[in-house]
Amino acid sequence: MPGFMEQRRAMVERYRKAGYVTSRDVAEAMMKVPREEFMDPADREYAYYDQPFPIPGDGRQTISAPYMYPSTYEPLCLRPGVRFLEVGAGSGYGAALARELVGAEGLVVAVEINPDTYEFAKDNLKRTGYGDVVLILGDGSLGYPERAPYDAVSVTASTPTVPPPLLEQLAAPGRLIAPVGDMGVYGQDLMLIEKDEEGAVRERCLMKVVYVPLLGEHGWRRR
Repeated sequence: MPGFMEQRRAMVERYRKAGYVTSRDVAEAMMKVPREEFMDPADREYAYYDQPFPIPGDGRQTISAPYMYPSTYEPLCLRPGVRFLEVGAGSGYGAALARELVGAEGLVVAVEINPDTYEFAKDNLKRTGYGDVVLILGDGSLGYPERAPYDAVSVTASTPTVPPPLLEQLAAPGRLIAPVGDMGVYGQDLMLIEKDEEGAVRERCLMKVVYVPLLGEHGWRRR
C-alpha cells in the first residue's frame, strides 16, 4: 500500500477532478494536515478512504469523509485573517485544516460537547502542532460568544434549524454552513447562509448530506 503522503496526494487530486477542491489554498491545506494523525488508531490505515470513521465519544461521533471538508470550506471562503467557529470539533481534523487556511492572523474556535471526543481532539491538535486552536468543551449550539463575531461558522452535525445564537455571532458580512433537517429518506440539506453588510440573510442548499444529530439546547436533544 502507498505511504500516507502518496495517499494524501492522490486524495487531493481525486477531489480536484471531482470538483470538491477548487482553490490552491484548500489543496495545500489538505496536503499539509496529516489526516492519519486524527484517526482512531484502529482505523489509521484507512485515513484516506472516502468515508467517515468512528472516533472516541458516545458511539455517534465520527471523523467525516474527507471530501466533506472542502465541500464546506470552499463555500465558506476561508482565507488568512478570517475568524472561524466550528461547532463539533470531532477529531480536530477540521480545525487543523481551518487553522492552515486562516493563518496566524486568523482565529479558529472549535466547540465539542462530548468530553471523550474533546480530549481526543485536544490531544490530536496538540500533537500535530495546532495547539493554538481555541478548543472549548461545551454546547456548540450556543456558539462561543466570548470570541465573537465570526466571519465564518461551520456546524458539523445536523440541526433542526440553524441555531439562533450562531446567526447572532456571525459577522456582517459572514457565512455559515450547516446540515439542516433530520435523516429522512435522502439525508439533510447542507445549507449555506450568507449575511450581508446590513445583516440581511439569504440561504441556499448546496447538496444532500448525512451527519450525526447535533446535541445541545438548539440541537435535536439536550445533553
